[in-house]
Amino acid sequence: MPYPLAVITLAALSATALTSAVAQGAPPVSLTLTSPAFAPGTGIPTRYTCEGADLSPPLAWTAPPDGTRSLALVIDDPDAPDPAAPKVTWVHWVLYGLPPAEGSLPEGAGRDALPAGAREGLNDWRRPGYGGPCPPVGRHRYFFKLYALDAALPDLGRATKARLEEAMRGHVLARAELVGTYAKKGR
Repeated sequence: MPYPLAVITLAALSATALTSAVAQGAPPVSLTLTSPAFAPGTGIPTRYTCEGADLSPPLAWTAPPDGTRSLALVIDDPDAPDPAAPKVTWVHWVLYGLPPAEGSLPEGAGRDALPAGAREGLNDWRRPGYGGPCPPVGRHRYFFKLYALDAALPDLGRATKARLEEAMRGHVLARAELVGTYAKKGR
């Protein structure tokens, strides 16, 4: 079964901001997120999973909208533990404080290879950093969500996804999403 459109470009998430922009004849603000490692809606290479090197895949994004002061990235899996009967959304990476002008993250970005000012929160293994796809059963979808924020967030410590979302509330100018899939070999 094919998955829904993998790259979603959303104009300003705020309905008020979008309505205002349209009323003034301004083009909607957009942001896109891609990876040279996999096409939208396709399989994430094993290299970026628990069965491989467990490195974060390289990511690239278009210029964020004017007024962006920082970016945040969350990678999660809404199909855990079983896509036929999902019970939780498993968080694989929480990253915030990315400089707006950066434009990309290299393969294997992490504590030692993050842009200046970027901070990692906790994934659902309760550790900082990237944790690659490692589904116990079936083919799961992995949502890479990039947020353009109108604020530079304070140090949230080892923030969870929920804590980051709370801190971002009211500050999201635009959002981009990339979806990849993965099933363990032989399953």
